[in-house]
Amino acid sequence: QVQLVESGGGLVQPGGSLRLSCAASGFTFSSYAMSWNRQAPGKERELVAVISNYGGSTNYADFVKGRFTISRDNANNTVYLQMNYLKPDDTAVYYCKIVRAIGGIQYWGQGTQVTVSS
Repeated sequence: QVQLVESGGGLVQPGGSLRLSCAASGFTFSSYAMSWNRQAPGKERELVAVISNYGGSTNYADFVKGRFTISRDNANNTVYLQMNYLKPDDTAVYYCKIVRAIGGIQYWGQGTQVTVSS
């Protein structure tokens, strides 16, 4: 079955960096665009970044442009989010998602907590 498993979250000081990973299985990874999304306490889930199926195209939310980088390794079925210059406002649970539904189902990972605090 389709599985998305995020890792790499944690507590980091403002200005620090983290690299999130999302290991995918159960589908043809290289056929699907992937995205990272986040949800802060009391807020709606929002799109952070998207990467095309072979990684040739990426898009970012304005609030992370120049600080975050999305990438993927199709050989290892993994999508990454490199987060630099982190701010307290980046505190959220980060989720990876297959952009397009498979069999009518939208697949999300379980999320990984990122906390930016001194």
